[in-house]
Amino acid sequence: MPRMTAARAAVEILRREGITHLFGLPGAAINPFYSAVRDQGELRHVLARHVEGASHMAEGYTRARAGNIGVCVGTSGPAGTDMITGLYSASADSTPILCITGQAPVAKLHKEDFQAVDISSIAAPVAKWAVTVMEAAQVPGTFQKAFQLMRSGRPGPVLIDLPLDVQLTEIDFDPELYTSLPVATPRASVAQAEAVLQMLAQAERPLIVAGGGIVNADAADLLVEFAELSNVPVVPTLMGWGTIPDDHRLMAGMVGLQTSHRYGNQTMVEADLVIGIGNRWANRHTGGLETYRAGRKFVHIDIEPTQIGRVFAPDLGIVSDAKAALEVLVHVARQQAPLDDRSEWAAACRDRKARMRRRTDFDNVPIKPQRVYQEMNNAFGPETRYVSTIGLSQIQAAQMLHVYRPRHWINAGQAGPLGWTGPAALGVAVADPDTPVVALSGDYDFQFLIEELAVGAQFNIPYIHVVVNNAYLGLIRQAQRNFDMDFCVQLAFDNINTPELAGYGVDHVKVAEGLGCKAVRVFEPDGIQPALDEAKKLLAEYRVPVIVEVILERITNVAMGTEIDKVVEFDELTDVRHPVPTASGPRE
Repeated sequence: MPRMTAARAAVEILRREGITHLFGLPGAAINPFYSAVRDQGELRHVLARHVEGASHMAEGYTRARAGNIGVCVGTSGPAGTDMITGLYSASADSTPILCITGQAPVAKLHKEDFQAVDISSIAAPVAKWAVTVMEAAQVPGTFQKAFQLMRSGRPGPVLIDLPLDVQLTEIDFDPELYTSLPVATPRASVAQAEAVLQMLAQAERPLIVAGGGIVNADAADLLVEFAELSNVPVVPTLMGWGTIPDDHRLMAGMVGLQTSHRYGNQTMVEADLVIGIGNRWANRHTGGLETYRAGRKFVHIDIEPTQIGRVFAPDLGIVSDAKAALEVLVHVARQQAPLDDRSEWAAACRDRKARMRRRTDFDNVPIKPQRVYQEMNNAFGPETRYVSTIGLSQIQAAQMLHVYRPRHWINAGQAGPLGWTGPAALGVAVADPDTPVVALSGDYDFQFLIEELAVGAQFNIPYIHVVVNNAYLGLIRQAQRNFDMDFCVQLAFDNINTPELAGYGVDHVKVAEGLGCKAVRVFEPDGIQPALDEAKKLLAEYRVPVIVEVILERITNVAMGTEIDKVVEFDELTDVRHPVPTASGPRE
């Protein structure tokens, strides 16, 4: 039996589990692992500037492609605590990432050794499993179990903490004999599918709510097939956006208090049956449950048993992987074809979609943010992967951008940590270097973890980062209207080095250029499209992140509310009927 250090065994297992990239930074307590990475020679490492940034890179990497698992590596102490936000974000959004930390030697634990902290206890509430490995011989089994857990049931993150002496200890381990542990996948039964189809037959105005579990299961094609077989309109959640193309005849818009469409909310209010697949009834989607549930029945299909009934009790709950459920639903639907004709209901949903669109064609100076998303729709094709996290910029993007494919809207859904966008976009671009990546941030999100731009410059990871700058914490400012205040949310100041910014504060162009990137700034709406075109040219020439900063009006109130039937609109609707731009052919 070959002998090697436990650290080398861990690296060999990573390769056999399909890992190709690591995001992180070395340190004294994790150097044996890095030595093994160097000696093994096959893993590519991206050196982050902040460990939280590395954890978000791992999230973006995972979410860009089916089957990916991002790996974040750091030393002991603060490196592990810096990962907690990434673990929380990954856990909240059912994203499998593996965080590996160094640790003080076993004999030094609980003795207040330098940078020794009980990271497994700290991480436990935000991870599927967090463990400090106390015996070197347990390293292979620990990593084997970690990959099984990350892939089983509702996906999620794991943290493995490796004491320095454990990493250095030699163990008997033959990588050629290593095999992955099997992953159990719950599957809906034919009888359960038949019950769903029976409820569907009794409904007049049914809807499908398509959640992120469909994306995780790589089942978007099956969703569209089932929707077309049954002629049932689909409402994607924010995490499920792209599971059905925006221009599909059965795409009925998004529902919710913020990231929603007027036509989507109206369709939900009129529905009498809702079939949720791979979703979790998030509160920003449902709003008040009395309004959301009134007058309609619910089916809930989810891979995690404890999700069924967590928010409210459905009329029918089914524990199943989304792909497995859709496979059997398609099978039963084909057996029962032709299904009831719902063309009138589907046509009504399409009519609402054509009529109830928010206006984007503003010519104001300073620029209104709605115009930015109009120009982005025109500039970027259906192959573009969008990355965003939180704030008015993300909310309006969901209201106005168009997405046509799964994994082409990558968003921090439940946790929404500021600073997530940039590093996550880097992770996405590493995972899929051949697909255009466009990040979207407000100015404050952009300033969090802004140092990670240097990672893109150093490792030639190109993506376009659109920064909409109103020098405000815009979402918090809008929320403060309820308290009749505008307090501690203004980022504006007169920058003595950039007087042309006229009170907008930070010169993001100079900062980006100082970090090795390219950047352009726009003050007028007619300049947005040329700036985006210029960004594409710079991206191709320099292969580094390119920032497009758009200077916005200081205050814009974005459509949102407390109930899905009481969303407050601040700008008028479009005054003409027009279709959603198609993903094929000329952009409209």
